Amino acid sequence: MMPNPFRHAAIAALATLLGVASAAAQMVVPPSTVVGPAGASRVPGMGSTPSPATADYPTDVTADYVFGCMSSNGNTRTALEQCSCSFDVVASLLPFDRYVEASTFLSMQQVSGEKGALFRGGVQQKAAIDALRRAQAEAEIRCFD
Repeated sequence: MMPNPFRHAAIAALATLLGVASAAAQMVVPPSTVVGPAGASRVPGMGSTPSPATADYPTDVTADYVFGCMSSNGNTRTALEQCSCSFDVVASLLPFDRYVEASTFLSMQQVSGEKGALFRGGVQQKAAIDALRRAQAEAEIRCFD
């Protein structure tokens, strides 16, 4: 299976935003290498081939998940690795369509009044949200110390 260059680009963009990549380092390096003040170093876990499950998720959805996770867990290198792992676990357990369904229900439940009530308490909504929460709980166990 070929590596997904878009996923590597998203991870590199996250690393750059966190200040991990050195502005002075303009050389091209493999996605599994980070160039920082101490020079190039291999990053464990990066540069691996995505699983078929994670390949189904668009890059912007991957980035949104990781950014949201990092904002809750600290904008650190460790959080980046844990949140990337968390995304991989969720994506391996939940098909993309089911993820979109659950996250849409969660968003719509935040709407107040009658409009929001349509998205609270239904069997379909509960099943989709429960599946997402189970996947996130599994990710918590596997990825966070």
